Amino acid sequence: MTDDEIRKIRKKNNSMLGLILVAFVILVFSITVAKMMGGATMEAYDHVRRPQLEQIN
Repeated sequence: MTDDEIRKIRKKNNSMLGLILVAFVILVFSITVAKMMGGATMEAYDHVRRPQLEQIN
């Protein structure tokens, strides 16, 4: 193989790896946005007493 062929193969491999990384970032971002859209049902620890979380004895 010549140096030119090796460079072409490396460029192709790097481009594919870059596309895979971008796709992964988009996937993680979209999952995060989808989970945050249901944020009204999420309850966080904000120092407020929540009777619905206490056990009734």
